[in-house]
Amino acid sequence: MPGNFVRVRCPDCENEQVLFERASSAVDCAVCGSTLATPAGGEADLHGEVVETVEAR
Repeated sequence: MPGNFVRVRCPDCENEQVLFERASSAVDCAVCGSTLATPAGGEADLHGEVVETVEAR
């Protein structure tokens, strides 16, 4: 099950955080607690702007 790690910018506080694009649990921003990703059965629904792909697998 390949997937990529992506850097996502939080829409609320502009913090950038690295996430796995196939996250199987909700991921919150480490600074403000806003939800950045929710699981969707395959690729997660990302709620922020994807800045870059950090590592492609």
